[in-house]
Amino acid sequence: MKSITVKIVDPIGIHARPAARITNEAGKYRSDITVHLDGRVANAKSLINLMALGVKTNNKIEIQAKGLDEVNAIQGIEKVLKETKLI
Repeated sequence: MKSITVKIVDPIGIHARPAARITNEAGKYRSDITVHLDGRVANAKSLINLMALGVKTNNKIEIQAKGLDEVNAIQGIEKVLKETKLI
């Protein structure tokens, strides 16, 4: 398993557009990818699950990937988070 912890700096938090980019990127990998916030877990490949977390500004989230391409999955998700200025 590979994971990263990041702090969300976007003033709105994770909203629809960046969430869609995250789920699109997560869908490219075979690994199970999850987002963790305050003891709750969301499947990063599900837009509804990700939005239901309600990630807000200054929240710290952990993104975990488990599977054959877990390293690439984490790198890809982290790249999207930076591109969308969430982190």
